[in-house]
Amino acid sequence: MSESVHNRIALLRAEQGVSRRALADELGVHYQTVGYLERGEYNPSLHLALRIADFFGVPVEVVFSTEPFPRVSDQSRPA
Repeated sequence: MSESVHNRIALLRAEQGVSRRALADELGVHYQTVGYLERGEYNPSLHLALRIADFFGVPVEVVFSTEPFPRVSDQSRPA
């Protein structure tokens, strides 16, 4: 079983116009931590995951998943 946690942090940041540094400052973490999270090099604690979801105003399962998220380009293609 894989221990990977997939996330949409970069997508949410882009949609809301938030820099890595601004998100990091709001969360009280180093800006490089945000980069590690986005690249899947670091799995957040439950507390941090909930704070990230709260920052973006979405449920935690919108931001994080144990399964890969579908690509945005795949979602816009007609079936």
